[in-house]
Amino acid sequence: MRAGVGGTRVRLPAVVLVTGTDTDVGKTLTTAALAAALQADGASVAVYKPVQTGVAAGDGGDMGEVRRLAGTRDCLEGARLALPMAPVAAAFRESTTLPALAVHVATVQSLAAGHDHVLVEGAGGLLVELDHDGNTIADLALALPDSAVVVVCRSGLGTLNHTLLTLEALGARGLNAAGLVIGAWPHEPGAVELDNEEFLSRLAVPLLGCLPEQASLLPGQHFLASAPEWLGIWATLRGNEERPAGLGRTTKRNI
Repeated sequence: MRAGVGGTRVRLPAVVLVTGTDTDVGKTLTTAALAAALQADGASVAVYKPVQTGVAAGDGGDMGEVRRLAGTRDCLEGARLALPMAPVAAAFRESTTLPALAVHVATVQSLAAGHDHVLVEGAGGLLVELDHDGNTIADLALALPDSAVVVVCRSGLGTLNHTLLTLEALGARGLNAAGLVIGAWPHEPGAVELDNEEFLSRLAVPLLGCLPEQASLLPGQHFLASAPEWLGIWATLRGNEERPAGLGRTTKRNI
């Protein structure tokens, strides 16, 4: 699949990990938007979240939200914890053993064998520990050859430092940063947001797009139809190398 904003093209690999510069930046919404855009092109998609925290039994959680918004059927969790904390801390308080890194790798590889793309949504930021051995979403990416990482960032003050630090951490580990996504673009952006978007769009890592704030409130069909436009995405899974008309960087961020 190819994605682009302002003419930039990126080929997304079979396995894409979605991380964020912080918690609550829009990782789940971005995962759902990527799934919707890929599926709109005819690709089969599975989504996996290694550890889900802050969700009680019976709640749909992040994977339920992806299923609702994107209509993706194969959305799996590796572990679920009720406390809204980092995975290791929550597991300690709940006397639960977290799955080892090898379990997550095997799950992703199994899903990849039966789907065109697997999207892996992290917990918190890039270096939040996922297991009792200190492994992070960065370590999971390292264990999945030819994978790439999409970084979700904020639009407001502070995002430039957080985004650059995350990209630096990826680069130091030799990981491929496929692109950036602004997870919640305000209905009425101010000078800070507009300048931040301009800065991010000039980085070597492409800015794939901006998702409008409160996009999670949309009905599933509206979300499905809008996601490719928000991300400026077009696909080449069927060998089509031409960019369809009407896609690309959008100037109107409103829902």
